Amino acid sequence: MHTMQLPGIRVSRHETPGTIEEALRLLADYGPAARAVAGGTDILLELSRRARPDVEVLVDLTRIAGLHDITLADGLLRLGALVTHNQVIASQLAVHHALPLAQASLEVGAPALRNRATVVGNIVTASPANDAIPALWALGASVVARSMRGERRIAIRDLFTGLRRTVLAADELITAVEIPVLGNARGLFVKLGQRRAQAVSIVSLAAVVEFDGEIVKSAAMALGSVAPTVVSAREAEEFLVGRVLDDDVIAEAARMAATVHPIDDVRATARYRLDEVEVMARRTLKTLRNGEERSRWPSNPIFLAPAKVKPSEIAGTDFRASHTSNTPVMCTINGLPVEAADAAGRSLLDWLRNKVGLTGTKEGCAEGECGACTVHLDGVAVLSCLVPAARAHGSEITTIEGLAKDQPFNPLQEAFIDAFAVQCGFCTPGFIMAGDRLLEECPEPTPEQVAQGLSGNLCRCTGYYRFYEAIRGVANGE
Repeated sequence: MHTMQLPGIRVSRHETPGTIEEALRLLADYGPAARAVAGGTDILLELSRRARPDVEVLVDLTRIAGLHDITLADGLLRLGALVTHNQVIASQLAVHHALPLAQASLEVGAPALRNRATVVGNIVTASPANDAIPALWALGASVVARSMRGERRIAIRDLFTGLRRTVLAADELITAVEIPVLGNARGLFVKLGQRRAQAVSIVSLAAVVEFDGEIVKSAAMALGSVAPTVVSAREAEEFLVGRVLDDDVIAEAARMAATVHPIDDVRATARYRLDEVEVMARRTLKTLRNGEERSRWPSNPIFLAPAKVKPSEIAGTDFRASHTSNTPVMCTINGLPVEAADAAGRSLLDWLRNKVGLTGTKEGCAEGECGACTVHLDGVAVLSCLVPAARAHGSEITTIEGLAKDQPFNPLQEAFIDAFAVQCGFCTPGFIMAGDRLLEECPEPTPEQVAQGLSGNLCRCTGYYRFYEAIRGVANGE
């Protein structure tokens, strides 16, 4: 059997602590065998690909109160460890004071993925292609790391030692990210990918420039996906200081930015990356010079998270739990109480299909790329293939089987039938679950918002126009 066909690694225990102190104790007790998990969008994929054979215990942080907040004090924007990318996008504090991070967060996956994926998770995975890292690097951010031994602050630029490697010890936990506010500086994040959503960066670039009148007072430029770690374009940064950003200065700085030694991989050649770094640096600096860095920020981004439930309401010591294969998960699914065991080490998708018997939710890719497995977790659209099944404990879940409640179909399902918005039908449940959250959040979406809401769902039969027609039909009351 090919290695890609082998079953993934299943952890033996899923711990859900109620406090930071409990989480730190678990990490200290289990050592390298334990892995902290928040959104789980990286670790579940790594386990399924057998990339983490040493991990036996997941320490789920998502029920710990106080880690979901974005606050501003003493010139620092502070993000708790559980702040998701969608929370950053929705936060006026983040958009105003740390625009490059908000722009980077908007580039991460698609709405349903961003409902679970956290900024800290993006950091600790330590891939140079992760979008949050260049933005935080250019912003001069630091992380707060805690263990049973104490607390320390580490600059983002000092955190990474290589591809997917950091200076963090096995028992250390990042509890917050601290970002100096932009103030009078201007910042921008840009990314090159092969598509407009769900794209891994070929090259990403974040720049923060502080001006004194028209003269550059300081400059930071971070490059992602061009080396084993994110790197600074130091030569360009130093060159810009004390100069006016005229076209000649910008062209020279862009040329200097393209003097890094790029990687050469399946996504792009080293030569192509160098060419694109120069183009992206030139366009970025011109945008900052002209003060147009906010011109393309969407006025009403889509989150697929219309639920009024706040993260603080589904966190706390009441949700403390410990699951092995024999421990039942107790939750509400489609309005009915459900109790089923064998959740530890499984994804929510696998558990729903094989332990609860709800097979309407489909596995298309098992890596968060296609959206066929979309369900509603506490009212929010998520990709169930990347949610640990034990996270369902104490939650409310809706699958395609329960969307219509006591009726044969809900209005969107009826609209899909009327528009014949189906070909093979495999992806249809995911589109309907995403579309339902879209219409709940935005009852009269624009075509752009429909495209944004469905950007995480793929149809191999290319039936998109019918999907859009069905959603617009419901919005128009047809």
